[in-house]
Amino acid sequence: MGLLSRVNRGDRAAFDDLMPLVYSELHRIAEGYLRYESPDHTLQPTALIHEAYLRLVQHGAADYQSRKHFFVVVARVMRHLLVDHARARYAAKRDAGVTVPMEEGSDPATQRNRTVLSLDTALAALAREDAFQARLVEMRFFGGMTAGEIGVCLETPVHTVRRELRRAQVWLRQVIEA
Repeated sequence: MGLLSRVNRGDRAAFDDLMPLVYSELHRIAEGYLRYESPDHTLQPTALIHEAYLRLVQHGAADYQSRKHFFVVVARVMRHLLVDHARARYAAKRDAGVTVPMEEGSDPATQRNRTVLSLDTALAALAREDAFQARLVEMRFFGGMTAGEIGVCLETPVHTVRRELRRAQVWLRQVIEA
């Protein structure tokens, strides 16, 4: 019986066996997520992987249809972790009571947190309109995957991935800038 089948049944030992086999790919995904973060970001790829692991284990049994599907689910969990982290950092900066004599918007970390939060809100709205496009954006922006990698993962032609990413980008820009 396959490892993912055992994981789907809630076999914790199977999940523990799976992680070393997929760790390098998870590390690549985590690095992709963190590539655009500010240099003072407190999460490192390893910590992001471990947090994702904890969330997946706490969630319990899943229905991973394939190895690709497993990576999509993990990428989504990592995205949610980064959004939660951005919310916490943004709230901490907002509520810190510290004033720094700078021009508004000049703090790149705060700006990045706002961007992540704005994109997450817009992405949730896009998911209600077009779940496929939302998944593509999630994999591209948060996962750092190329159109070719997304195409392979979702078994979708790369030209379709690129076209749908462009459409999603236009839609998201309109929502964020509104």
